[in-house]
Amino acid sequence: MSVLPLALDAERLEIDTPAGRVSAYRAWPQAGAANLPPVLLVHSVNASGSAAEVAPLFEHCRRRRTVYALDLPGFGFSERSDRVYTPRLMTDAIHALLSHMRQTHGVEAIDVLGLSLSGEFVVRAQQEAPDTVRRMALVSPTGFSGRTRRHGAAGSTLFQAWLYKLLAWPRWSDGVYRNLTRPGVIRYFLERTWGSKRIDEGLWRYDLITTRQPGAKYAPLYFVSAGLFSRDINTLYESVACPVWVSMATRGDFTDYQGKVTVEQRPNWQFHAIEGGALPYFEDLAAFTDQLDPFWV
Repeated sequence: MSVLPLALDAERLEIDTPAGRVSAYRAWPQAGAANLPPVLLVHSVNASGSAAEVAPLFEHCRRRRTVYALDLPGFGFSERSDRVYTPRLMTDAIHALLSHMRQTHGVEAIDVLGLSLSGEFVVRAQQEAPDTVRRMALVSPTGFSGRTRRHGAAGSTLFQAWLYKLLAWPRWSDGVYRNLTRPGVIRYFLERTWGSKRIDEGLWRYDLITTRQPGAKYAPLYFVSAGLFSRDINTLYESVACPVWVSMATRGDFTDYQGKVTVEQRPNWQFHAIEGGALPYFEDLAAFTDQLDPFWV
């Protein structure tokens, strides 16, 4: 097993939180700092999630403003213990880091970007503490696909307990996770995310290492069992009052946003179809940031 390297070329810090030990990366503006609050980047959740998924954005942001990137519980250098992984746990980690950022930098509200499923945690955090988040950017967010919206009981999830029990059975859970994270399987899912075989090879290599760390299986097995998807997410989306910027993929598995009709006419929401897969800033950073940067200002 290889030692886990840093996902980003930046300072790494750890804080103790209600969600356990949480790790994050931080970089200060290099020159000509813009008059903007710090921004928090939150990677997606999958079998191989890591802060490496936001690397191009982290490098872009650090030129003009302070930027943080979170390792969600169960991923990266954050605690990967054998426990129940839920949207509540992920949201609590975001709350804790937002509090740390606000105290450290003396600001009232932070800008936050969430990738894919983590957008659900970001929105929940904003709804629970609206004064702590100034603006939100959601990259390829979940909850807008298909014809059925999720307006379930507050705090409920799509968790399939029977599936989790099957996958997490001690006699084969290690094998299940190894099969999910074989090099060819990781490449396959990245190609589906990109909608192309031209994936980022550096991200693929990092995925191979982070999935071989102690405790790497615990959070992903809850993800595969739908335990990290919120049953009430569309209720939360429809309650947001702060400005929200959304990028939609044009290729790959994440191009269905028919559910955006519930919020797209609201003045605080804006949707942008950006050419590429679900992580378009890996393909054309300038095209992506040309759309995103004006939103922060």
